[in-house]
Amino acid sequence: MAKLEMYGRGLGLRMAILFTCLTAFVLFGYNQGAIAGVLENEDFRRVVGHPSSAVLGVIVGIYNIGCLAGAAAAFMTSDRLGFRKSMWIAMGLLMIGAIPQACAYSRAQMLASRFVGGIGTGIMTSIVPVYQSELCEARNRGMYVCSQPLAVGVGISGAYWFVYGMSFAPGSVAWRLPIAAQMIFIIIVAILVAGLPESPRWLCRKGLSEEAVRVLCDFYDRSENDPKVVNDAEGIFRATELDNLRGEYKWSQVLKKDEIQTGRRVLLAYGLQFINQMGGVNLIVSYVTTVLQHNVGLDRQTSLLLGGVIQVMFVIGKSFLPVFASSNYATQRPSPASFKLSRGILQYPGSFYPTFYSDRLGRKKPMMWGSFGMFICMMMISILLSFKGTPQEKPAGSASVAFFFLFMLIFGASTNCVPWVYGPELLPMHVRTKGNAIGISANWLWNFFVAMIGPTLITDLEWKGYLIFMCLNLAFLPILYLYYPETANLSLEEIDSLFMVKGANHNSNSSPSASASTNSTGDPASAVAGIKGTAQSRSQAQGQPQISEISEKEGGSFPSD
Repeated sequence: MAKLEMYGRGLGLRMAILFTCLTAFVLFGYNQGAIAGVLENEDFRRVVGHPSSAVLGVIVGIYNIGCLAGAAAAFMTSDRLGFRKSMWIAMGLLMIGAIPQACAYSRAQMLASRFVGGIGTGIMTSIVPVYQSELCEARNRGMYVCSQPLAVGVGISGAYWFVYGMSFAPGSVAWRLPIAAQMIFIIIVAILVAGLPESPRWLCRKGLSEEAVRVLCDFYDRSENDPKVVNDAEGIFRATELDNLRGEYKWSQVLKKDEIQTGRRVLLAYGLQFINQMGGVNLIVSYVTTVLQHNVGLDRQTSLLLGGVIQVMFVIGKSFLPVFASSNYATQRPSPASFKLSRGILQYPGSFYPTFYSDRLGRKKPMMWGSFGMFICMMMISILLSFKGTPQEKPAGSASVAFFFLFMLIFGASTNCVPWVYGPELLPMHVRTKGNAIGISANWLWNFFVAMIGPTLITDLEWKGYLIFMCLNLAFLPILYLYYPETANLSLEEIDSLFMVKGANHNSNSSPSASASTNSTGDPASAVAGIKGTAQSRSQAQGQPQISEISEKEGGSFPSD
């Protein structure tokens, strides 16, 4: 199905791409926040059969198993289907899961519908970061992709506050309506995708180089012989040519050391999502009201209220990183007044930081100081909650709430956002979609693990359970320092060069794209002609029809010299 001309060219198209990706991740966050808010609802517990801690973990975790299956499906199909078809499939599965989930009258119905919805979420979260990474400029990539976890925080916070408001309603509507509300976001995303183009890199891999150049022209609102379009097209075609020489990425190559260290890079992407999940965040996101009731000793209404504020901290931490990541802010310092935010605005503060500063501070530093900060928070939570059963229980429990706030602020500003941009950046183009799906599978696998053990940690281990996450956060520091390179402000093709094995013969001079690249500083028309020649050679080699000239109606033809 051809894309609808809904957004025009240039800025309108770029903002539509960004808005669609953000809305998809708001949906992702909303689903997480909604279920976390209704777990302690009495009518919900009646419908699912008053579950034990272990069964409650299954109800929460089955969604993550579905997400893991969705990530696996994305690994196998997204390169073949492309972004738009994959997104429509994801939205269809989410809708199929949402309707029976909101209407559930048994535990089995709830489990089945959450699993199906999880498959859709797994597909969506595997392909959206890759799509955004491939359709944005290098100087804005950190800001745009870090905005996606910011959107997750917005969704989680919105869900918590909606559940809190609905908690005053009688009967099942208090939990059914918050779960059903996700359908609004599903419909919006499905409509928005209809007007978006495919990634030019995906089009090149499919031999549709003419269409790839047209997408670049629309994206920048420039002609096909503009130097910016020419330079981007050269880099994409050159990388595609090298990828074609390597052949299709297979499972047997996961740990194989090739000239660009593909196996190592896939493992690095997997490790980022492991760090993202095993710092302890999902114990708080999925069970914050349960934690505040059982570990801290607060009543349900107070726990719901504080749970919503804690999620707002997550968004605040996330939000600082995307705004100041742009080059316009790189040399400016925010005024002190800009940091005088109320506690209610503070999840929004944590996410603002990575959204605006990711390209200025890089990727490694925020990950490292974030892990260290979460180590301190988990240590203090464990110490303060250990006073349970003593005269100091109440003041110590109250003090621990502050460290839950601080933990979410730090997580939102570091470990939450950075892996979503860092992972796709680290991966070479020929495995970017599949490799990112492998990385995202780590997110869902370990998310499920935490969801399963969460109720047991809260009710049985109590304060000792937080020591596990304290030790893990500390262990992440040397791993990040020793094994992860800095990728901020580099193009995706420049990042490939960071991993090139010294002394390897890449045949760059003998590839057809090399002739195009030699024109990068010369006449743009000649460069585009060279690019076209590369595309035609590739199409012939793959047994595909040769690329025809772009018609005058579509923006003119490639120059012949």
